[in-house]
Amino acid sequence: MVNFRKYISGVTVLAAGFLFAQSTVSTVLYSQNYDNKANLNLPSPAAYVEKAILSPKELVDISVNTMMTDPVLKNATWGFVVYDPKTKKIISSYNENTPLVPASTTKLLTTETAMSMLGENYRWMTQLEYSGEIDENGTLNGNLYIVGSGDPSLGTNKAGAWSYKDIVSDFAGGMAREGIKKVNGDIIIQTALFKGNASVLPENVVWLENNNYYLPVGTTREINPANEKLIVKKSMNPAADKRFFYVSPYANKMVYAEKYEGNGTLTTKLPDAPAFLANSFRATLVKTGVAVTGKVTPKMTDASPEVRKMISAYKSPTLGDIIYYTNQRSDNSLAEALLKTVGFQKMGDQTSESGRIVVNGHLKDIAFDLEGLNYMDGSGLSRSNHVTPISQVKFLTSLMDEKFYKTYFNSLPIGGQSGTLKGMFISEGNGQVFAKTGTLNKVKTLAGYLKTNSGRTLVFSLMVNNYAGSVGQVKSKMETILKPALDL
Repeated sequence: MVNFRKYISGVTVLAAGFLFAQSTVSTVLYSQNYDNKANLNLPSPAAYVEKAILSPKELVDISVNTMMTDPVLKNATWGFVVYDPKTKKIISSYNENTPLVPASTTKLLTTETAMSMLGENYRWMTQLEYSGEIDENGTLNGNLYIVGSGDPSLGTNKAGAWSYKDIVSDFAGGMAREGIKKVNGDIIIQTALFKGNASVLPENVVWLENNNYYLPVGTTREINPANEKLIVKKSMNPAADKRFFYVSPYANKMVYAEKYEGNGTLTTKLPDAPAFLANSFRATLVKTGVAVTGKVTPKMTDASPEVRKMISAYKSPTLGDIIYYTNQRSDNSLAEALLKTVGFQKMGDQTSESGRIVVNGHLKDIAFDLEGLNYMDGSGLSRSNHVTPISQVKFLTSLMDEKFYKTYFNSLPIGGQSGTLKGMFISEGNGQVFAKTGTLNKVKTLAGYLKTNSGRTLVFSLMVNNYAGSVGQVKSKMETILKPALDL
């Protein structure tokens, strides 16, 4: 850290001289316009002097030191580091080795692991197949199969994904091409990949934060994947006596509330995505005159699989597209699905625990600074997650040499322009800060890359835990801390 008192004392002396000179001149060139100085919105003379005698690095250090006594951050636990990826040296820092709750900047680790393991062009497939034979009348004497692969975007319209209606229409078109006019059999959902659906919450996950429900694990069972909020109202007798409950589909608990604190929307329960697709498909077939004698039924495993022929296949958006959507919007359900996908790819089962093992193993393999790291979930909702600012910046620095870096970099929100950073850095830093945000109650974090006014690319991490005041105030302090770094 810079010697704060040394530089401030120097600035004070010069500023005093500068102010004395200004006051002397003003006695001769007095104007009534100067009585309204507040409306001129001019920088203070001390600010001019600071810029004149201090380097940008020293100004960054002073900005950080000043924040130590700020009422919003004074009693908070926070850490900050600006890092030069070319020299591999720290430019400025504060508590850079302190493990802190990273909130959604955890997604930086999850999305990078997925991209590194699967490749940015990876896609999930959802296939429509049939067994048996089609007779001369167009009757299929066999079963239809909808074979899923754990597509986290299925039917959600996220990242350019098709809606359920679009997929059903495509499947129906495939049936017509095959000449199938009647199905004398069942529609079987083959989703062995979903055998690891979670039944309990990961440790310390905040599933209800500031009255918003977050989907903490990858399954869409009993929740609308397009909404990610589940608030149930239970009416009692008499009619005037109403109680409201927040429900977690994973903990199977109802939490009583004295009053309704939602946004006025009460969502209904929705089956898991493959079942919803299969039932929608069956309903469409029957409606358009294609009779289906059997029912929709799941089959997790099949010891003696039937010989099948593919009718149609739906491909998800690319992993690069999904990661872009995940980081831009900080989508928790997609992040958790990515965690389970990498678990399946490496360990053969789609569980959060396997995903955690795979991510931690990957981080170790790429020489991630594991000191202080505790990776508990894919989205950052768990308050048991911990990481140090220095490990984040070294990690982000290492990615600059990877072949997928451009796609990864482009997935990050841009200050003043896109995603969760659209409302920050609107004036100074607009279009120059590329970072992942993180927000939990009393936790605000930011980590990514910064393009300076001189064209340098720097890496930074700024994490604030247990602050006072509002989220808006912390955002403002973050902008203040990073502002001098733009001149480096």
